[in-house]
Amino acid sequence: MMSSMRGILAALIGASILASGHDASAQDKRPYKIGSVFSVTGAGGLLGERMKMTVELMVEQINKSGGINGRPVKLIVYDAASDVTKAVAATNRLITQDEVDIISGAGNMSGLSLAMKPIAMRHGVPMISNAGARSIVEPIDKSTWAFKSHLTDKEIVGRAIDWWKSKGITRVALLSDTTGFGTSARDELKLQAPGAGINVVAWEEFDAAASDLVPQLTRIRAANPEVILCWTVAPSGVVFMKNARQLGMKQILMHGFGYVVPKYMEMAGDAAEGTVLVSLRFPVGRQLPDSDPAKKVILEYMKDFKAKYGQDSDVYGAEAYDGMLMAFKALEAAKSLDKEKIREALERLNFVGTNGVYRFGPQRHYGLTKDDAVVMEWRNGDWKLLMGADTK
Repeated sequence: MMSSMRGILAALIGASILASGHDASAQDKRPYKIGSVFSVTGAGGLLGERMKMTVELMVEQINKSGGINGRPVKLIVYDAASDVTKAVAATNRLITQDEVDIISGAGNMSGLSLAMKPIAMRHGVPMISNAGARSIVEPIDKSTWAFKSHLTDKEIVGRAIDWWKSKGITRVALLSDTTGFGTSARDELKLQAPGAGINVVAWEEFDAAASDLVPQLTRIRAANPEVILCWTVAPSGVVFMKNARQLGMKQILMHGFGYVVPKYMEMAGDAAEGTVLVSLRFPVGRQLPDSDPAKKVILEYMKDFKAKYGQDSDVYGAEAYDGMLMAFKALEAAKSLDKEKIREALERLNFVGTNGVYRFGPQRHYGLTKDDAVVMEWRNGDWKLLMGADTK
């Protein structure tokens, strides 16, 4: 039944209403217009499909529940096709032609969000990204209109380091793609590794469309790391797992939060078995203790997505869920079509989503912390929790 999603949306939104000004009574009741840009085709297509399905479901349910502040919500979605040029064109169209009040969903790839950000900044339109790069929301003085329903790669790299230290691992290798996503992770590991006692013995890069990573992996093998961390969202991450095992490499294979896609693991077959990933908590939602503040939200979302579409969602759908919930809450709290008031409402949000407890502020445009991340492995066709979230 869809009533469970309507109930949880109503409860979550109602709990987050903040004091602010409101529309003049004479103002028309036109719909709130929310724009989304997802990559449902191209290299990031496996990530974007369920994100699009999620926001469509949420808007359908919020409208059945009476909308927001008595207004219906109109959703406008474009496919960026994993391409920067198309993401930029879609963003310009949303802002200048569709005249959206807020954007929730910015390409679902860091490079696309980074390309969309200057357009949102120039026009003064709040933009909620579901991607990971820290530079989407920092520095704050250049990110006043940009927000995230996600951790940054700073926290994910930090959580990976926590796990390495818990296992006594000190020698690691990084194999990152050359996109903004890969470059950002590379920069983060360079910043954090020395102070944590981690020796990065090899730094290798690859094009996101690569179909052969044997040269890079051969050089990595010569450096003798204990763990190889791959950073990409593209299908080439499957090539990494297959090539490593074909070379007989015994190191722990590891992926960042851009690769929590069961389909990718299935494509890699036996080579994926035991691969370790750092992630938001959604994929292991059922394994979380009942005391975890996000577990109820996760289970409700899982149930309603399955009831609507007859299939399971994933962590990327969950990121879109939390991003759209942010948009709903900000519109509810602002009680205005004024974009500055909507932006200010985003900075005051404090709520529980599928991926943790979000706490925003004027100097913090993403609401999660490192403690909201988990470490898990792919084992026997499913995710197995290795290091749990520790949300305070």
